[in-house]
Amino acid sequence: MKLHASGEDYLEAILVLYKKTGMVRSVDVARHMEVSKPSVCHAVATLKEGGFLTMDEDFFLHLTDLGREIAEQTYEKHRFFTALLTEAGVDPASAERDACRMEHVISQESFEHLRDAYNAHKEE
Repeated sequence: MKLHASGEDYLEAILVLYKKTGMVRSVDVARHMEVSKPSVCHAVATLKEGGFLTMDEDFFLHLTDLGREIAEQTYEKHRFFTALLTEAGVDPASAERDACRMEHVISQESFEHLRDAYNAHKEE
């Protein structure tokens, strides 16, 4: 199943919330992403169907291995581009918004090359 940018955003939000609190429900995702509960409900159903997350009997959301991998990759890109843009002088709010767009359009391969080249350049 091909994930759209919004699906990646939901997985990333679940990862971030889980790291922060240790448990995540749909209502937490709705608050964090500032979207409606029905939107989250629809996204959760789609992501469950795609094998990216599960929901337990207490309605807590859990990323599958595949969902966690995608969430971690998306979150790493987000942090990298936010930091890079901020370092270049972009105001933090704009950097966040732009990083959120950039994280979805760059391939994992291109991102890894860019990240590694940037890190190698910083070490010189």
